[in-house]
Amino acid sequence: MTTALSKQSLLFMTFSLALTRFSYCSVANANVNSNIPAIANHFGTKGRYEEVNRYLINDILSVNKSILKPVCTNSTAIHVTAIIRHGTRYLSTKNIKIMQRLYDLVLNEAMNTDKWLKDIKTKWEMWYTDDMDGKLVEKGRDDHRHLAVRLATLFPSLISEENLRAHQVGPSHKINDELMRFFDQCQKFVEDVENNQTALEEVHLFKASAEMKRVQMKMADQLQVPYNRITPDLVEAAFFLCSYEFAIKSLNSAWCNLFDETDAQVLEYKNDLKQYWKRGYGHDINRKSSCNLFHDLFNRLDQAAREIRFGHVSEAVSIQVGHAETLLPLLALMGFFRDETALTADNFDVQNGRTFRTSRIVPYAANLLFVLYDCSEGLRLQFLLNETPQNFPDIMHQAPLYDTVRETYRELLQGCNFEKECELSSPNSEF
Repeated sequence: MTTALSKQSLLFMTFSLALTRFSYCSVANANVNSNIPAIANHFGTKGRYEEVNRYLINDILSVNKSILKPVCTNSTAIHVTAIIRHGTRYLSTKNIKIMQRLYDLVLNEAMNTDKWLKDIKTKWEMWYTDDMDGKLVEKGRDDHRHLAVRLATLFPSLISEENLRAHQVGPSHKINDELMRFFDQCQKFVEDVENNQTALEEVHLFKASAEMKRVQMKMADQLQVPYNRITPDLVEAAFFLCSYEFAIKSLNSAWCNLFDETDAQVLEYKNDLKQYWKRGYGHDINRKSSCNLFHDLFNRLDQAAREIRFGHVSEAVSIQVGHAETLLPLLALMGFFRDETALTADNFDVQNGRTFRTSRIVPYAANLLFVLYDCSEGLRLQFLLNETPQNFPDIMHQAPLYDTVRETYRELLQGCNFEKECELSSPNSEF
């Protein structure tokens, strides 16, 4: 098993340890009786993996084999490439500072006497500290331990202790930020999107929209503070507090009382807008920045396809661990979850049924699985997102012939040159 990692190399160690110690994960989920916030389905990239696959709430090791139809008669999986997001982690220092401002405002200015607000004032303490800054929490390690065991159940012929200990070598890993943090290496993306305020203009417009104003005013009314004291950033901080308390501690925090379903849909859309314009279809370079990862994926699949002719595949499993910012551009490059109408600041009302919904696509521990099967009619490729099969865009078969998939992506396979796409055209080029 090989892997290419982002900076959290510990994640792969966690994943490997779970695979080689099956006895570790022999108990059901400890969160079976947890009180789940009513708005938990709208936390976007801050959401729990269990909200995507609800059956895991009752048994974290459960595998829903009923949705996996046989790929072909006597099908045999010969290779899996898994591209996985890190598990649950602490928030950034930037967000911690905003949360502190919100907490201070509630303590010093909120006049509401409802019990839930009294609980915040008297029982809740600001326990997030600057040094946490995006570090993994224990739940994040569990996310990968549990996923490892489920994948071993799904693909026992590939992911097994016996395979991992082949030739007494065990799994190998390396840190490859150029591959898994490609967005940092792409000059055009950094210049035209990351460092360009106008690139996220739709997000800025939505923060000033009537929908967001309504949420701000409602929150001010609940806290009984002047309307001008509640900014969009403070609204988002409260929403994050609700989501982080749940993701990290499995708590339905008193902070969640500030939002109902309608509020959560607005804030979810605001977060989806950001991901759409910064990591998805909003700007072409977002997708093209993932060219190297795209080619790496198909190089691995091609190698397995060649080797099966000789009856032996040298790399049964490849595990690559990165970020939501790793997965989303690749999915967009390959055409997944592309809505007919772009997400903009003024079409919230018509986007309720959008497919680009990060709560479903990239929760903590999100995973893309590309599985090659050896069938009598040829090799077939199945794609699973978060352990659920998905059709490739414009291909009706759930596990099409591998040659069909390669033909679908022929232009990208022959092109999509990272250096060319990411090169700045000129020092004075306009966005």
